[in-house]
Amino acid sequence: MENRRMKVGFVGLGNMGQAMASNLLKGGHELLVWNRSPAPVQKLVALGAKAATDPQQAFDVDVVFSMLADDQALRSVLLDSGLLKTLKAPLIHVNMATIAVAFAQELAGLHQAQGVAYIAAPVMGRPDVAASANLNILAAGPAAAIAQVQPLFDLIGRKTWPLGEQASSANVMKLAVNFMLASAIESMGEAAVLVGAYGIESAQLIDLISNSIFPGPVYQGYGALIAERRYEPAAFKASLGLKDVGLALAAAERVSVALPMAQLVHESLLDAQAHDEGHMDLAVLGQVAERRAKRG
Repeated sequence: MENRRMKVGFVGLGNMGQAMASNLLKGGHELLVWNRSPAPVQKLVALGAKAATDPQQAFDVDVVFSMLADDQALRSVLLDSGLLKTLKAPLIHVNMATIAVAFAQELAGLHQAQGVAYIAAPVMGRPDVAASANLNILAAGPAAAIAQVQPLFDLIGRKTWPLGEQASSANVMKLAVNFMLASAIESMGEAAVLVGAYGIESAQLIDLISNSIFPGPVYQGYGALIAERRYEPAAFKASLGLKDVGLALAAAERVSVALPMAQLVHESLLDAQAHDEGHMDLAVLGQVAERRAKRG
């Protein structure tokens, strides 16, 4: 596919999906959108998209993107419904969700059996980054299929990182990144409690590190949320962080790799969930660290 007008489907219109779908529209492509709840669909229809009556219609296109919440949601829409068994080439399915490595491998095999190209393309970036089309896209799958959808990737991301023909490689990389992100936030939260115990404002710590040895969006962005104890509204929910760190641990177990830090971060996220903080931003790990210090 050259830079021509394509018929594109998009399934799963959460905060990230909505932003990406709206940027695809800016490329002048015909876009069919589907979501379980109708409100996000109507927002995109107002921008020029067409509402698909069901996922089947959204998959009756040249390229379909899926951005569903988790393994269970994707399995329900694609496998349990029997939808995948109806798909045919030359459709290309681009799955942008962060899913388990084992499930990614299963999906790649099932698509191959159908003769349908499957690309795993999870993204790095929060909803504001998605809205500005500055996502980093981790893409793995058939090289020819990736080349065909690259014009669409260019509409939603600032860079595509090719990770080979094995689709699950993109999911491994995304889980590794999210594990590192959660670990960085965990360490910031603990360090903020430490300086606070000595009468130093946590904002001073964040200002110091983000303008010296740890510049960049993780320490500046999440650090500010920790310093201000501002955990809502969430751009990246702690419950999703818990899911992703859990998936990283599962992936590690499959290849006998120990991730002791991931175990600790997972326990902290379980603590947040137990205190009804799963809906809050991942930065709530700072609050978990405070609570742990008081218990100690």
